[in-house]
Amino acid sequence: MHKAGLLDLCVRAWNSVRMASSGMTRRDPLANKVALVTASTDGIGFAIARRLAQDGAHVVVSSRKQQNVDQAVATLQGEGLSVTGTVCHVGKAEDRERLVATAVKLHGSIDILVSTAAASTSFGSLMDITEEIRDKGFLPYNVSKTALLGLTKTLAIALAPRNIRVNCLAPGLITTRLCSVLWIDKEKEERMKETLQIRRLGEPEDYAGILSFLCSEDASYITGETVVVGGGTPSRL
Repeated sequence: MHKAGLLDLCVRAWNSVRMASSGMTRRDPLANKVALVTASTDGIGFAIARRLAQDGAHVVVSSRKQQNVDQAVATLQGEGLSVTGTVCHVGKAEDRERLVATAVKLHGSIDILVSTAAASTSFGSLMDITEEIRDKGFLPYNVSKTALLGLTKTLAIALAPRNIRVNCLAPGLITTRLCSVLWIDKEKEERMKETLQIRRLGEPEDYAGILSFLCSEDASYITGETVVVGGGTPSRL
């Protein structure tokens, strides 16, 4: 009887967490906020842009190619979401300035910045993205992404006086084009699944919900943290 009661309690707690992650417990938790999402016309970035818009934010998407921006904006606007877009190569200063100006023009500030690059403006929550891909062919990529862990800690301290929170999400193996070399071969995919406690590869949507939560007021006391969203993969972060 005691075990049954404990199990029921655990089930109810899990359902509560699941509903919070899916946005079922509160409508529009990001209402009246502007979210700027770099590299957001495909894969994880696109899923994030969609989720933030579904949760009430006006989202500015960006990509290096105009056709990709146009397609992403058309798709999301077709779903009734509040989205605009602009071309941006984050390695170019003029492109970064135009991207920020586009977002600021909407209501005078940026509330959420989801990016792998830092920005010099006022926003409420900066989300860095880093990925842990354990493959020797990804060594330079891993090194550059691991640097974001330290950047997150440093920026969280530096930007705290401006009431800006900085957190980092580290996805595991997500079925995007970037990681396709690790899952497009079915035999390799099965081997990868064996390393996960949750025996499946992640989808971009698995990642977007937790990011939306960290950008919301529900996470107002969380900063300087790296959250691994990896299906229980043995993490080296």
